Amino acid sequence: MTIELNRRAALLGAGAVSFAALGVGAWQHAAAAATGKPVLGRWGVELDAMDRAVKPGDDFFRHVSGTWMKNTQIPPDRSRWGSFDILQAKSEEDVRRVLENAARAAPPAGTPERKAVDHYRTYLDTASIEAKGLEPAQADLARIAAAQTHEDIARLIAAPDMAANAPIAIFVSLDAKRPDAYVPIVVQAGLGMPDRDYYLKDDAKFAEIRGKYRGYVETMLKLAGDANAAKNAEAIANVERAVAEIHWPRDKSRNRDLTYNPKSAAELKSFAPEFPWDAGMESFGAPAQNFFVVSQFDAVQGLAKLFRATPVETWRAYLTFHYLNGMADVLPKAFDDANFDFYGRVIRGQPQQRDRWKRAVAAVSGPTLGEAAGQLYVKRNFTPQAKAAMAALVENLRAAFDTRIRKLPWMTEETKKAALRKLGTINVKIGYPDRWRDYAGLEIKPGEAFANRKRELAFDRARDVARLSKPADRGEWGMSPQTVNAYYRSTWNEIVFPAAILQPPFFDLAADPAVNYGGIGAVIGHEIGHGFDDQGSKSDERGILRKWWNDEDERRFKELGDKLAAQYSAFEPLPGMKLNGRLSLGENIGDLGGLNVSLEAYKISLGGKDAPVIDGFTGVQRFFLGFGQIWRQLMREEAMRNQIVQGPHSPGEYRANGTVRNMDEWYEAFGVQPTDKLYLPPDQRVRIW
Repeated sequence: MTIELNRRAALLGAGAVSFAALGVGAWQHAAAAATGKPVLGRWGVELDAMDRAVKPGDDFFRHVSGTWMKNTQIPPDRSRWGSFDILQAKSEEDVRRVLENAARAAPPAGTPERKAVDHYRTYLDTASIEAKGLEPAQADLARIAAAQTHEDIARLIAAPDMAANAPIAIFVSLDAKRPDAYVPIVVQAGLGMPDRDYYLKDDAKFAEIRGKYRGYVETMLKLAGDANAAKNAEAIANVERAVAEIHWPRDKSRNRDLTYNPKSAAELKSFAPEFPWDAGMESFGAPAQNFFVVSQFDAVQGLAKLFRATPVETWRAYLTFHYLNGMADVLPKAFDDANFDFYGRVIRGQPQQRDRWKRAVAAVSGPTLGEAAGQLYVKRNFTPQAKAAMAALVENLRAAFDTRIRKLPWMTEETKKAALRKLGTINVKIGYPDRWRDYAGLEIKPGEAFANRKRELAFDRARDVARLSKPADRGEWGMSPQTVNAYYRSTWNEIVFPAAILQPPFFDLAADPAVNYGGIGAVIGHEIGHGFDDQGSKSDERGILRKWWNDEDERRFKELGDKLAAQYSAFEPLPGMKLNGRLSLGENIGDLGGLNVSLEAYKISLGGKDAPVIDGFTGVQRFFLGFGQIWRQLMREEAMRNQIVQGPHSPGEYRANGTVRNMDEWYEAFGVQPTDKLYLPPDQRVRIW
């Protein structure tokens, strides 16, 4: 999925669960790896999880995991449960273990290990948080209450240590046309609910959610002592609806041709004069900037007008709520509980709050301190053998992609040469960074959870501001090693695989090769494929946003993408709610291309020999079973609704079924017939890479 405007595409949005749900605990996993025995089943797939009463051609997703789905319940502290979630839960347990071991070893003051340990322990110290009450936030709340002008509001929303939302946001990221430089990016923002659809859709469920959101806003304001909480909550709900009406839809915001709009400082002020840019950038910490990239250009114009037209009184209430909302987990329990009641129960359908230690692990594994905890994690949980095996697999997939590009019937020779150059220059990062982040400027104090959060925010802002005046460091990572995910970054033309995803069911050194190619091979192919999806393909081999396709290739590629988008838009996970195939197109191209390329790599790895038949399954069947297994997933209705609206990933069921039904080899391997529900006639199957 896209997690940076300049294109960092990841395999999954978010997730987590217990490895025991796959029939094996964390310590069993380690023991199995040590003995050379696969963690799952006899050769890497859990055959007992299959539902053989379901025909592969009717529902491959349930054929592979139907029995597991019948016998498994989503834990009460989760909104979904599946392969990614299970591994993320194991990762949480692993990180907790290394942090507690490090705490007993008492690392020296000032070291990254000590900062990670102190942060973790302090987050767990809810007694101190409760005893302090709202006192740590009072100075900032007073700053908000004292704001008299729109310029004052702009200074507050841009302040380095304020966890504030705003209709227009500025952040620092790579310049898509100068990928070795960082620039300020101006984007639409300002919503408290996940997407504009939550404000604008007419059906009863979204109307109910809107009512509960207004109630949540009122609750938070009352907890902060606002005597006019009901009136102010209504004003906040109204202004956010106005913001939502101006916002671009998510599928439009994916389009890189529309979201790269460079402006000088003077042009920005002329373009949207109602917004106090000078006051905002001075507070941001970078007043001298003269180059900006505006993303949703006319939305930013409209939001600037709305900003100026809305009374300061409304913005004071709005900032008060969003400040409390952003800091709720390090405020007293009443704030934290109210936050969970809305975002957990209402938005995600999660019945129970997660244990505090799990949330503490997530907090210390976040964007600021993730590498501090990550250093401890990889020492215990990642081996050189896994890294070497993964590197070899990546090169096998690169070679297979090379083979397929050369044979593409729809691409001209001119564009093939450019595509092969891009493929050959993709940089690969595996496991963890070669150089860890420097935490010398970050102070973490025991017993100060709220203040630690503010110091983290200021530390990250200082890093961003410093980036504006020096070349980009291509050694940086965008995920911590303990993250169960992977990503492609178009501006650096790189694929990145954190250590935590290199475990079963994705990757098992002891598993049948076919299963590994169907699992981690498909993941590798997916990430490589992001360099050639409908948006990643707009950057060249150096990561520069520019057109390198000829017009005819571009037309043919668009036709294929349109067909795939139409297929996914026909899926209806909830009554009346279909997938948006255009929003998820990049990820669906990644899945389809990745699986095709990985199957090619598996065939090449056989060296012309036939794969053995194991337990009655051919090598190609085991390959597809390995792929289906990684998308195993249960979701609550609310979480499904949220994913449909936000995208850009299709739910697991459709990532499995929607991909295999476009591959001729799947039809042959499982004897899929025209009467089967997933069957597509050959001329309707999409073949891109």
